[in-house]
Amino acid sequence: MIRFKEIKESFLHLLFPHVCAGCGSDLLNEESFLCMRCIDAMPETNFELHPDNPVEKNFWGRLPLVGASAQFYFTKESLMQHLMHQFKYKGNKELGLQMGKIMGDQLQRSNRFKADVLIPLPLFPAKEKKRGYNQATVLCEGMAENMEIPVMDNVIIRPQHTETQTKKGRIERWKNMEGKFVLVNPAAIYDKHVLLVDDVITTGATLEACGNELLKAKNVKLSVVTFCTASR
Repeated sequence: MIRFKEIKESFLHLLFPHVCAGCGSDLLNEESFLCMRCIDAMPETNFELHPDNPVEKNFWGRLPLVGASAQFYFTKESLMQHLMHQFKYKGNKELGLQMGKIMGDQLQRSNRFKADVLIPLPLFPAKEKKRGYNQATVLCEGMAENMEIPVMDNVIIRPQHTETQTKKGRIERWKNMEGKFVLVNPAAIYDKHVLLVDDVITTGATLEACGNELLKAKNVKLSVVTFCTASR
């Protein structure tokens, strides 16, 4: 019976190989989408442990925050770029959930991110439909498992399409995002510490626009965290 089970598992692995999303190795736990070698190679920032870190400084004078962090460095042609591509454009939602769990674990090390609720940065509905999910929501779902706080994706919406930010400067990005978010359920976050979540931060213009809209709710405290920050 045991022998039959081993043969069956080997056959299924041959048909549907379970390999690391980072390097393609099959030396990984069945519950994981990353091998330990790739997890160890992910370039941590440790920003969550340090007030006045570069992400927080990026928002000085722009957005009043309790804290801000990005958990990993992102560079081109890197492991992180490969993982983000798998997650955002190749439909690997399970990888995103694991990435969110890693974020949650790291934030638990800091007393500055004791939030009451997780809010994913909303996508324009047509874009979310095309992708199949909002990557920020998936990250939040993974984070919530370890942080044991709810995810609220019905508090703020993004009803207008925005042009890509990729080739825009800081001022152009800010103008491109002005008025693009609408707070639709302010009562849900009344008197709460909100943790706004996205995948990558570059200039922070999108998070700034969304964060300022969230702060229209009464007695709200706001923190921001992303999976990656662009470059070192």
